[in-house]
Amino acid sequence: MRIAVNARFLLSGKLEGIGWYSFEVLRRMTKEHPEHEFIFIFDRTYSEEFIFGSNVIPVVLQPPARHPILWYIWFEWRLPALLKKLDVDMFLSLDGYCSLRSTTPQYLVMHDLAYLHYPKQIKFAARHFYKYFVPKYLNKASHVFAVSNATKQDIIRHITLNSAHVSVAYNGCRDSFVPIDEDQKQKIRDDYTGGRDYFLFVGAMHPRKNVDQLIRAFDHFKQKDKTSHKLVLVGRMAWYSEKISEAYESSRYKSDIIFCDYMATETLVKITGAATAAICPSFLEGFGVPIAEALFCDVPVIVSDRFSLPEVGGPGAYLINPDEYISISEAMSQVIHDPLLEKRIEQGRIHRKQFSWDQTAELIFYRMMQDFSCSRSIF
Repeated sequence: MRIAVNARFLLSGKLEGIGWYSFEVLRRMTKEHPEHEFIFIFDRTYSEEFIFGSNVIPVVLQPPARHPILWYIWFEWRLPALLKKLDVDMFLSLDGYCSLRSTTPQYLVMHDLAYLHYPKQIKFAARHFYKYFVPKYLNKASHVFAVSNATKQDIIRHITLNSAHVSVAYNGCRDSFVPIDEDQKQKIRDDYTGGRDYFLFVGAMHPRKNVDQLIRAFDHFKQKDKTSHKLVLVGRMAWYSEKISEAYESSRYKSDIIFCDYMATETLVKITGAATAAICPSFLEGFGVPIAEALFCDVPVIVSDRFSLPEVGGPGAYLINPDEYISISEAMSQVIHDPLLEKRIEQGRIHRKQFSWDQTAELIFYRMMQDFSCSRSIF
C-alpha cells in the first residue's frame, strides 16, 4: 500500500509541537510497517534524518507553503495533482490541513481550534484562512484524530462532526524525558539559577500562554513566601508579547526571572527534571507537551483548569484559575509546603502511561488500515 504523508513540519533543528508529533509518529509507523510504502511530501529541501527507512520515499513539492496564499496553492493545486500522479491509496496530514480538490482518502491530526477562541491573537490573513478552510477540511477528511479529548469535544461542538468521525490520538513524550538524580539537579541549578530552586515554564511566549500573569503570580509568591526561588522561562518570544515585557519590567523580582531561548533536548530534559514544579497557566492548549514531559521526569505540575490541561496534568496536578494571578501564586506556595507531594508525583507516574508514541502511531495506522480494508471489500 502507498501512503502519502504531509511532511512540511519535519524541519531539521526546528522541530516544535507539530514537528515533534510528526517525527515521533512517522518514525514508528514506518519502522513497524516496512511492507508499506510511505511517500513523504516536503515543501522544501529535506534532511536525510527524516528518511526513516528504505520504505520512505521523499518528494519535494514547491512552493514552500508558509503563508495563506501559498497554503492554498500547495494544498488545492499542487498537492491534488501529485497525489493523482503518485497513485497513492491515502494521504496522512499531521498538521490539520488537507486538499478539498483531491479524491484521495485523507486523514487529519487536529491539534486545536485556537483560531475560534482567540482570533485576535492570530494574524488577519491566517485567521480568515482558518475560519473558512478548517471546517471544510474536517468535514472532507475520512477520519480526524484529535490530540486530546478536549480538542475532540471542541471539534464536535463547533464543527458539528459526528463523534465517531473523531478519535483521540494523544501526544507522547520523547524517550529522553526521565527523572534525573540529585547531583544532576544541583548542577543545573548551579549553572542556571545560582544554585537556587526554581519554577519552570516552557513554551512560545504569546498571549494565549498567559506568561504575563505568571510573572505577576511569581511576584506575589515571592513577597508572600519570602523564598529564594527563581522563575525560569524557556521559549522564543512570539507575537504580541508586549504584555510579557511590561509585566517583567514592573516586577519587583526581575533579577529572579530568567529567560532562556529554546534548548537542545538533552538540556531541556535536565532543566525540566531539576524544577520544583512545571507551570502551564495557558488559556488554551490542544495538549500541553511540557506538562507531559514534566510528568515523565517526576516533576509536579501546576496547570490551568482550562481545556486539555486538567486532562493532561491528571489527578496529581495543582489546578489554577488562569485569570487570577493569586490562584497561580497559591499553587506555587502549595507545592513547596505540600506534605502529600510524593503522592501527587506517584499519581503522575500512573497517569502518564497513556501518553505513548507507540500507542498513538499504531492507533492512527490501524484506523487507516481498517478503512482501507473496508473500502476494498466493498469494491
